[in-house]
Amino acid sequence: MARSNYFQKKETDLYTVGFYNLENLFDTKDDPHTLDDDFLPDSEKQWNRKRYEKKLFKLGTAISNIGFGKTGKSPILLGVAEVENKAVLEDLAKTKHLIHKNYGVIHYESPDERGIDVGLLYQKEFFTVTHSESIKVLVDNEYGERDYTRDILLVTGNLNQEEIHILVNHWPSRRDGAESTAYKRIAAAQKCREVIDNVTAKNPDAKVIVMGDFNDDPHSESIKKHLVQHDFYNPMERLLTRYRGTTSYRSQWNLFDQIVFSHNFHKYEKGNHSFSNASIFDDDFLKIYKGRYKGKPFRTYVGRKYMGGYSDHFPVYVQLKLN
Repeated sequence: MARSNYFQKKETDLYTVGFYNLENLFDTKDDPHTLDDDFLPDSEKQWNRKRYEKKLFKLGTAISNIGFGKTGKSPILLGVAEVENKAVLEDLAKTKHLIHKNYGVIHYESPDERGIDVGLLYQKEFFTVTHSESIKVLVDNEYGERDYTRDILLVTGNLNQEEIHILVNHWPSRRDGAESTAYKRIAAAQKCREVIDNVTAKNPDAKVIVMGDFNDDPHSESIKKHLVQHDFYNPMERLLTRYRGTTSYRSQWNLFDQIVFSHNFHKYEKGNHSFSNASIFDDDFLKIYKGRYKGKPFRTYVGRKYMGGYSDHFPVYVQLKLN
């Protein structure tokens, strides 16, 4: 792990806000309402208690280290994707490296067919929740039938006494091809934008952070044209290169996992938070360390084959300075 960072001087007025796609964080119980049959002890994947607890431990280790090198603190806010239910997030918050951080959990069941949802972990010491809700994303498939996807999670609260709004997203996948499914992600972006506009209509000075696995890169139409408009900033644009991203497909890097925010995070006002930096948390311990896929995310499964890793995505984060 990045021990060189461990001993550097910590900036106590810096706070980390992160996002992490946890790659199918399912419990081992059968939920008759979702397609969770792959993640049961008697399934082909043999998803048993031991494997579940190992994954929780590994994710807890990873999460506790996001942004720690600079701040000396684990993320005060962490949006997550691909969680089966609230219980798995509560189990995650109780793991060895997270239990003393006193994380609260926000989660709503969404209509996704695979039974995966988004959620938010927050450190109660720094963040107080005042409102949360789940917002439907209505998308049709090519036959005009409803395509059940993940809801958007909207959370409002006070971060060190400053009101902040957070939207956690997991937009429709590219499974049937990037171009043929682009309209679904554009629809999700438009819905997200509608939520932002509703928030800023009530308070034009509202500070808004939007995070998620968008299944699109920073330069995709859904992000560039529909989500990140004149009033928003995307610090992730400059992070994607041929050699670096958050997830890899056919040897090509993508940066589907992003955190964007309203421009007022560039203002320096006493008692308020301003943007400091953004990065991908891709320390070596999260990577495959040898062979053909060296440097790619060390994941839990490749197809049916159990690898025992963390996730097929790296987390991303921004750091905010309390002025």
